[in-house]
Amino acid sequence: MSFTGVLRPGHCAIRVMEMGPAVTHYVERLGLIETHRDAQGRVYLKGWDEHDCFSIVLREADAPGMDYMGFKVLGAAALERLDADLRAYGCEVERLPAGELEGCGARLRLCAPGGHLFEFYAEKRRIGNGLGYRNPHPWPEGLRGMRANRYDHCLLYGPNLGATVALFTEVLGFDLTEKVLAAEEAMIGAFLSCSNKAHDIAFIEHPEPGKFHHASFLLGSWEEVLHAADLMSMHGIPIDIGPTRHGITRGRTIYFFDPSGNRNEVFCGDYTWYPDREPIVWDAGELGRAIFYHDRKLNESFLNVVT
Repeated sequence: MSFTGVLRPGHCAIRVMEMGPAVTHYVERLGLIETHRDAQGRVYLKGWDEHDCFSIVLREADAPGMDYMGFKVLGAAALERLDADLRAYGCEVERLPAGELEGCGARLRLCAPGGHLFEFYAEKRRIGNGLGYRNPHPWPEGLRGMRANRYDHCLLYGPNLGATVALFTEVLGFDLTEKVLAAEEAMIGAFLSCSNKAHDIAFIEHPEPGKFHHASFLLGSWEEVLHAADLMSMHGIPIDIGPTRHGITRGRTIYFFDPSGNRNEVFCGDYTWYPDREPIVWDAGELGRAIFYHDRKLNESFLNVVT
């Protein structure tokens, strides 16, 4: 846990193949709030309880997937320390100017060993959650769809899992909270936290680099997850799996697809992580129970469909 360095997931840039249906999905169905659009045609969104001006960026492209994932750090000094630490570790770091993402300050960007782009920033324009900071109500009126509270984490597929975990734990200050081991004790899955959530990012060993499994959004309760499932059926949103519970992280969850084929998750509940705990270990032979605790069966679509 590192509240003096990397704070939390800050944004995820997602490629969509047609912007109109994508905005309908993420705003009307998932319940994110559109905050603005830029001259490049990118659409900026946030969950209702996020205070910074965006956490999801949609970009129209020829193929779906994730462009990059961003993490917020605690202040400009922490960003400069991180730049120096990454370069000393041997990473190639690109500096992006403030404003290249509208509302976001200067960013550091690197390509991790699994082929994913990550970036780090200290400043983002704050617009609040519509409730104010004095004597606020618990939630705002007028929320849409599944009423997503916040963007929470990503699961990413790629090679070189051990090197990726080393980068995140040795340089970025993340804790390894859970891991999946193959029969020969090789790590094939890793769940990492920079906070005291069960995970802020997760990785699965996979031969193709830079693959995107899902972006996840927090809901308030199991009842809200079931309400989300009702909306998916109402509007014909393709469901991958759920509602169900994970063994890994204990989350109660449902997975579904946006119109471009990118997988989303809405979930509630996990455990509180503290850095004096030992990581939880799952054996590959128990992977069905680890992923889908109730029926204990692996879903081939869930394991193999990535963008």
